[in-house]
Amino acid sequence: MYNKKLILICVAFLALVIAGCNDEEPIKEEVIQHNWNESPLFESGSFTMIGEEGRLGFIYDDSEVVRFYPNKTQKYMWHFWGNEDELIGDFKVLGTHENSDEEITIVPKRENSFLSPNNGADQHFPTNMTLPKSGMWKLDAYVGERTFGSIYVKVHKE
Repeated sequence: MYNKKLILICVAFLALVIAGCNDEEPIKEEVIQHNWNESPLFESGSFTMIGEEGRLGFIYDDSEVVRFYPNKTQKYMWHFWGNEDELIGDFKVLGTHENSDEEITIVPKRENSFLSPNNGADQHFPTNMTLPKSGMWKLDAYVGERTFGSIYVKVHKE
């Protein structure tokens, strides 16, 4: 009887030692899930724009003419609201598709060539933009090395 208790205690102790030596953590699979919604439309001057009212936007009214379609280059006039210090620097736009974390250049870096106040905004900047595939896109606008703001747009299927 004494031997059975001793064996049982040794087995329990050995099980605890083995369990304590297992320093592997369970593998956690991270799923990146974007919850992106198209940015709101707003009025400025006599135009409808998409973006963040009072901060950043470009002329866009979601009509058939100005909608984004894959690989279709369109002209879009960006508008910026902010103090003079914020609006000094080169301008560029990087885009990220909802199913990727890879950023691509949508508007290449251009030297500070903001034009002037326009349509109620403090500055404006004309661009041509092309987005390569359908779905939701986040467009990050940079002035200098800082992100000035982001606009979410939908690229429609042809």
